[in-house]
Amino acid sequence: MTLLRLTCVAVALFLSGIAIGADAPPLKAANGVLVDAAGMTVYTYDKDEAGSGKSSCVATCAKNWPPVKAQGKPRPPYSVVTRADGSKQLAHGGKPLYTFVKDKKAGDKTGDGVGGVWHVVSVAVP
Repeated sequence: MTLLRLTCVAVALFLSGIAIGADAPPLKAANGVLVDAAGMTVYTYDKDEAGSGKSSCVATCAKNWPPVKAQGKPRPPYSVVTRADGSKQLAHGGKPLYTFVKDKKAGDKTGDGVGGVWHVVSVAVP
């Protein structure tokens, strides 16, 4: 490929919002909620304080509600929370994010409302 052609491709990618080498958005919207790459529904926990930089869901809680792992440096509205064990967890709007072990297939939302403290992360659909 010629240098001119490579430059045109790079400019087209930049203009379309795709930066070469940048981290891809960690989650996506599906049916009005956030889901991970496997299509599994993402939840927040009322006991987590937005912006606190920590998760209140540890030990057995984290086994039932696996933290969504953070990779790279996400772009807003995403951020990273460092868990007590040193692992990195993805947050949305400052709230740590989780999946639910009882959700067995993409699109399941069985964790919504559990204990009155677990909620799917809703997103506006244009």
